[in-house]
Amino acid sequence: MSGPVVMGVLNVTPDSFSDGGRYSSVEAAVEHGIGMRRDGADIVDIGGESTRPGAERVDASTEIARVLPVVRALAAAGVPISIDTTRAAVAEAALEAGATVVNDVSGGLADSGMAAVVAAAGCPWILMHWRGHSRAMNQLAVYRDVVAEVRAELLDRVAAAEAAGIAPERIILDPGIGFAKNADHNWALSRHLDVLIGLGYPVLFGASRKSYLGRLLAGPDGAPRPVGEREAATLAANVLAVSSGAWGVRVHDVRATCDALAVWRASGGPRFTSETSGDMIQLSGLRVRGRHGVYDFERAAGQDFVIDVQLELDLAPAAARDDVRDTVHYGELAGRLAEMVAGEPVNLIETLADRLAAACLADDRVAVATVTVHKPQAPIPHEFTDVAVTLRRSRP
Repeated sequence: MSGPVVMGVLNVTPDSFSDGGRYSSVEAAVEHGIGMRRDGADIVDIGGESTRPGAERVDASTEIARVLPVVRALAAAGVPISIDTTRAAVAEAALEAGATVVNDVSGGLADSGMAAVVAAAGCPWILMHWRGHSRAMNQLAVYRDVVAEVRAELLDRVAAAEAAGIAPERIILDPGIGFAKNADHNWALSRHLDVLIGLGYPVLFGASRKSYLGRLLAGPDGAPRPVGEREAATLAANVLAVSSGAWGVRVHDVRATCDALAVWRASGGPRFTSETSGDMIQLSGLRVRGRHGVYDFERAAGQDFVIDVQLELDLAPAAARDDVRDTVHYGELAGRLAEMVAGEPVNLIETLADRLAAACLADDRVAVATVTVHKPQAPIPHEFTDVAVTLRRSRP
């Protein structure tokens, strides 16, 4: 699935915060799941246990009894399905019945057997940031730096998953909006979603109708906006998340979300860039002999050109995994640039700098390339130290 993915929420529970009880019968759940698929959902997420704050747990047999008939029916109807569960037994049964993704709000912490089930199935595994079950999670919403701590704790879950044999390309992360987090924590994660996206894994964003949106929209009496009146705020939050690079969004109102994303796509799919990211790679003083210039003798004899390059990109994935494949290999980059400088001659160093910048931006990870071409032996009939042109090019 390519992003942004729209995941439709299908709670087959009597006590979920938004639609508890509406789809507790198999018939109602299946009808709603087919409707969400028709409205544009890429995948329907079926859950048989409420994870709202304060919710009590149900046993595994009850959870299985709730979800399996719905999974089977929707799979038979051709609807792609994820199973929203923290239990390995439920995940295994749902996968056998036709689910293709495991959405684990505990990130693998609630059931040590989950990793083995996912590894055996070879399916995608959504790892959400989690600190404890719903009944007590509000007491666990204590952070000194919520963005840094969520990032670190998600990386721990990724490491455990990969150690258990889960292929990295099958891991999806979720910051866990509303799970062991207060409103300030949720807003901080929303503002800095790029920090988690920078880890290099797809990120699922789930803010649909949550209480922090209701508090934001509270009336003059301080009463939060009711759950059913939070859809406009949900759409705004989701479009902003996708614009920050989120792989997908988990929503209750699929049709409205798909409409909003259609507008986003028609507008060119604009992306935000981080104002706080200062990551860069610098290559300075690359000296190469070339034949660039407007005069014939420059083309014939050649001269030395000196190249400085500054690349702006997110280096968090490389720092986290210590793998050169997650960054720009500056040795290979130097080789490509040297070949261009030594190759086809151009009249102007402005043209040369532009071509070098384009070569840097050929790597999709590079957001901005700043290239300086020095021509210290330029044919100027006066004493001088250097002539240089600097161009800064950004990815659209």
